[in-house]
Amino acid sequence: MSEYHIWPLKTGTIVVDKGGYVTRGIGDGQRVEIPATAWYLTDGRRKVMVDLGMCHTALADWHHKGSWQAPGEAIHEQLQALGVQPAEIEVVIFTHLHWDHCHHLERFPGARLVVSAQEYAFALNPIPPYFKSYEHSALGTKAPYLGRTFDTISGEIEILPGLVAFPTPGHSPGHISVAVNTSHGVHVIAGDAIFAYDNLKPLDEHTPFTIMGRFADIVAAWTSMEDIVRRADVVLPGHDARVFNAEVYG
Repeated sequence: MSEYHIWPLKTGTIVVDKGGYVTRGIGDGQRVEIPATAWYLTDGRRKVMVDLGMCHTALADWHHKGSWQAPGEAIHEQLQALGVQPAEIEVVIFTHLHWDHCHHLERFPGARLVVSAQEYAFALNPIPPYFKSYEHSALGTKAPYLGRTFDTISGEIEILPGLVAFPTPGHSPGHISVAVNTSHGVHVIAGDAIFAYDNLKPLDEHTPFTIMGRFADIVAAWTSMEDIVRRADVVLPGHDARVFNAEVYG
């Protein structure tokens, strides 16, 4: 089975309310800066992305006041800093289609784009409270995934040898995570099914996790966390600066 190396790529900074987004009810009113993370994977032959990260500063600020993308942080710039051209990417797997995970998609015109069928359907027709997350046209915006052809999947699927996508709904209706085979065990790129390492801390003696603040379905979010922890030797959350303590995983 293929073994991959995984590079975390910081594509910008989002300013959020900690209790509202990161740790439900803990840190309400506390503004924190969290990274928007994308992931570059290679087994030495294939070149793959999981998520593409966020947009330029003006649009990021519209989403969350004070958010920004610094020069050099756009996903194509981050890849080029690794010596990789976006056109070389064969597959892009999207954990979900929120605005901070799918921008600069036009830089990857030839890639196979993989997303869950449920997520894609909801992204095209979200309920009004999620219009902004998906940059719905009702708000005068245009989502970057419109007009592109996606390979929509359902259930657990091996995308490539050593890369398994599996359902982790809750944060969004069709969220998926990716289990990556490496020489140091299975690394699960959790996306926003696990926002931060703080979510893996017990809330109390009866509650083994501290659930995130932003979810569409709290029951599904909880069971998805259980599934990720069961599968993973290493969990890689979607919005924790500590993932950058390592330059590369695997």
